[in-house]
Amino acid sequence: MSTLQLKSVKEIELEIAQEFEIFDNWMDRYEYIIDLGKQLTSFPDEWRIEENKVHGCQSQVWFKTELKNDLFVCQAISDSAIVSGLIALLLRIYNQKDPSDIVKTNPTFVSMIGLDEHLSPTRSNGLNVMLKKIKNDARNMVSNQ
Repeated sequence: MSTLQLKSVKEIELEIAQEFEIFDNWMDRYEYIIDLGKQLTSFPDEWRIEENKVHGCQSQVWFKTELKNDLFVCQAISDSAIVSGLIALLLRIYNQKDPSDIVKTNPTFVSMIGLDEHLSPTRSNGLNVMLKKIKNDARNMVSNQ
């Protein structure tokens, strides 16, 4: 394991909240979220299978998670620009983290940046489904260790 100290979930959530404070309005924040989604790494077609599909999202969403070097590793993609941006935020927070830390930590970034008040009900539901998928997969990794 590297001696590089990884940031905690809470530290990353605070960083994200500070980044969102820069923007004066929600149109700019949405543009930022969309730009984040454009930076997602490629997601191979062979991973776009039923096993990796996230059900309960209005958009098409796939998550591939694995335990690698005792850390939660995830790649994901969506056919929606905003959902891709939300995925980018989730991956920034939870990727390369200890699965037990993911299980123990409740997400606060959603309310910290005001997403809970500015996402449509269907997008909000989709975000909750993606968060639940991350938590469940991390919980399974912990129980299988």
